[in-house]
Amino acid sequence: MPKPVELSNGQVFKSKKAAEQHFRDMLARYRDGDHISDYQHHSDLSALLERFDLLVSDRPSKIGAGIKHFERRLNKGDGWSSPGFWVVRVDDTPTDFSYVQAVAGRPKSDAEEFSVACHNAVSRELLGMKQRQFDHFAGPDGLIACDITGNLVAYSEAQLSHAHPPFGIIVKDFRKSKGWENSIPPGTLTASADAQISTHFADDAVAHEFLNFHHDRAVLRIIGKDRPPIGMSAVVAVNRPLRFR
Repeated sequence: MPKPVELSNGQVFKSKKAAEQHFRDMLARYRDGDHISDYQHHSDLSALLERFDLLVSDRPSKIGAGIKHFERRLNKGDGWSSPGFWVVRVDDTPTDFSYVQAVAGRPKSDAEEFSVACHNAVSRELLGMKQRQFDHFAGPDGLIACDITGNLVAYSEAQLSHAHPPFGIIVKDFRKSKGWENSIPPGTLTASADAQISTHFADDAVAHEFLNFHHDRAVLRIIGKDRPPIGMSAVVAVNRPLRFR
């Protein structure tokens, strides 16, 4: 049975899924840059942030000196952006937090954080490769064929996917090559900090090392973001495998 999520302000959700939907709907009611003005919304977010500090974060408290207000802001990374909640403290210092992670009530494992850092190390190169594929192969309409379904897709509808090996295997093999199969050395990843949206390698040399490791192994393909699951439609052979070399 689903386990209820209980917040310190008395709000109770029958499941984590229901709690996530509550905060997703709340986020959708505001625009980027808006203060969270509704009293109940502020109360729910305050209680959710308490849950984050208690169950998720092993770093300095997100609440810090105290909560002044919450805002919706646009979080941005290499090639992506997504709206999220930010807290502004009474000393006017702001920081982001994940309502999804707060609802889940558990920190990411070292393996998950390491995989995120690996993805961040190659994200700019992946974006560049995607753009080059559209520059070279798209027709006059700007569309390119999905390598799984054969359907034509626009740049915004497409993503660069690992054909083989999967990205997770590349990450696992990199850890093995470094002798980090069982544990990741302290200080390898950036520590959590205010306004740090994502985890990176603390040493740029390690990031570059993974980029080269990935560069030598990855075979990629262009696929539509809304493609049917494999097995539910005819699979088109990859006729445009993309390699870095």
